[in-house]
Amino acid sequence: MTEENRDNGRYNSANEAWSKNWLVPVLLLMLRQWSSYGYELMEKMSTFGLAAMNPGTFYRTLRQMEKDGMVSSSWDTSEGGPARRVYSITDAGEAYLNYWAQSLNQYQRMMDTFFHIYTGQPTPREKHTEGEKGSGVNREE
Repeated sequence: MTEENRDNGRYNSANEAWSKNWLVPVLLLMLRQWSSYGYELMEKMSTFGLAAMNPGTFYRTLRQMEKDGMVSSSWDTSEGGPARRVYSITDAGEAYLNYWAQSLNQYQRMMDTFFHIYTGQPTPREKHTEGEKGSGVNREE
């Protein structure tokens, strides 16, 4: 195996792990906006930059989310063709999604601080402190 292939393999497995970690909150976010069929949800995952995944893994995750009470499903027989399962978010799913959003907000603040320090820019906290120092009535006329 060449160095390039090993690096690509690491990237692919890292990307796959990242996608699996984000699968549940992204599904809940989509279901918060509209109830949908599994296949439609899987197609829309790419909107979030998530890698294509094995359909078996995807549907197992949906079924586990249903067992955990985060989503509910019902059979849609209204259209011609075979019945399809329609998924909807539950109150427990909303609570989990809210928890994720709050956690991501905190994580984003930490990342912002990290990159401000990394790039040598003042952090938002430092900017606020500097603003208070410079707000004196020391004006030259």
